[in-house]
Amino acid sequence: MTRDMAKKSKKYRAALEKIDRDRLYGPKDGFELLKEIDQTSYDATIDCAMRLGIDPRKADQMVRGAVGLPHGIGKAVTVAVVAGGDKATEAREAGADHVGADDLVEQLTDGALIDELDSIIATPDMMGKLGRLGKTLGPRGLMPNPKSGTVTMDVAKAVGEIKSGRVEYRSDRNGNVHAVLGKASFTTDQLVDNYAALLDEIMRVRPSSTKGRYVRSVAISTSASPSVPLDPARSRLLTDDA
Repeated sequence: MTRDMAKKSKKYRAALEKIDRDRLYGPKDGFELLKEIDQTSYDATIDCAMRLGIDPRKADQMVRGAVGLPHGIGKAVTVAVVAGGDKATEAREAGADHVGADDLVEQLTDGALIDELDSIIATPDMMGKLGRLGKTLGPRGLMPNPKSGTVTMDVAKAVGEIKSGRVEYRSDRNGNVHAVLGKASFTTDQLVDNYAALLDEIMRVRPSSTKGRYVRSVAISTSASPSVPLDPARSRLLTDDA
């Protein structure tokens, strides 16, 4: 046993022993196993990590966007909208949690609200004022971007989609994409549906300049569990057993 593994809890090590490391699980079997080995006393969040065959140093191979998950992510989402006038009114009526123009930008500049936000939407005319916050909002994945649908004049639609379960994704410097798929309390079929929606979206936005295998590996996990490897080649019949 390695030193790092010795530091893990007995529950973690027991869960790890149930995972066949020589096997790539089909999505249905994989989620069923993950639900089985989850030993948390709370409703754990299930995450998905995909390693893509892209060159993250090339701007034309960055993978970024947003996708609506059919069953949502199982948590309340806090959304701020930076807009003024009629667009601010539309955002409030759509259910945005924080709405404002210069006053909201000032709050974000001061650091207020940032930690409680899951998403920020802005109208195009407000992006000049938000731009200076790139170093603060960018690392947190909160900087509005047209590709993810968070820079838009249709703020009501954007708020509705995010509140109903749309998640944003972005490849990191190692070519990995991470996304939340739901909660451990979701049924296996709900998790598979959400995974299928994410996989379809990632395939849809494949950069044309990539070569070779695109989705190289997939793993699912909770914050307290070891990861379960899924078969990246399984893009059809996802609800079938492996």
